[in-house]
Amino acid sequence: MLEEIRSGRSATGKEVRQKIQLHGPHKFPVYEELRDQGHTDYAAWPLDHTQGRRHLVTFATDRPDGFDESDIALIHSTLPLFSLVTEIRLKNQLARTLLQTYVGPHASEQILDGATTRGSGATVSAAIMICDLRNFTLLSGSQHRDRVIDILNEYFDLMADPIERHGGEILKFMGDGLLAIFPLNKPNACQRLIAALTSAYEASARRTSVKFPVRFGTGVHVGEVMYGNIGSQRRLDFTVIGPAVNLASRLETMTKQLKRPILISADFVASAGCAAQADCLGMHNIKGFDEMIEVHALNI
Repeated sequence: MLEEIRSGRSATGKEVRQKIQLHGPHKFPVYEELRDQGHTDYAAWPLDHTQGRRHLVTFATDRPDGFDESDIALIHSTLPLFSLVTEIRLKNQLARTLLQTYVGPHASEQILDGATTRGSGATVSAAIMICDLRNFTLLSGSQHRDRVIDILNEYFDLMADPIERHGGEILKFMGDGLLAIFPLNKPNACQRLIAALTSAYEASARRTSVKFPVRFGTGVHVGEVMYGNIGSQRRLDFTVIGPAVNLASRLETMTKQLKRPILISADFVASAGCAAQADCLGMHNIKGFDEMIEVHALNI
């Protein structure tokens, strides 16, 4: 019945009216449900939105005599307003869902609030983590495309679920890597980052497929980052940049060289209070930094 209204195949092509009888069967189950709830009359109209989309609005009354013609005329006069309001609300909901899916909850709210000017942003103190899937080049060269995508999705699930569960925000997926932050304006941000990593690595260890094990390296630092819009005049990315992000990236790269899956900076060790969980690997020259950096390996 509702599909008939959407497609314009109802008796009038515009509306459905139905007096709800107290006894006997009805053509559609919805009428019997409304009768059981004490309703006596039912009316439905299509709501035409832009781009040819058609939605519905329905009304029912429990007044003994049902709707009179003045009721119907009043309701009918409000339909253009219903169409306008519902389309705006549906598109706002769709925009919010799409933005949350592609840029994350915090960035999506910033964009919806109008933060779309190139170079706009704010300085944020955060714990930063960058992860990278191991042996991806070998994997992508030896497996069918669909299998590669399945493994990538499994890897991102292993990482993303605990990050979001522990209050972090994934800013972007970068091929076989991801970038996430835990803002320090929330309590215990560094400890929650460690908890997220612990959950992710434990889930990886429990993974049943041993033919293609999911292994990844992670670099972690803490500091100030510029959080906002960066890009060309026509194409922007809402992301974080700054020396703190660069160091997290360099630490992730060093996990292969030092053969430790999680490398963290001394600043992160101090902020998280996790010295008992970390092995100091000494001072290292790191590309892009004038001074030597003290590197630690996190044990989880």
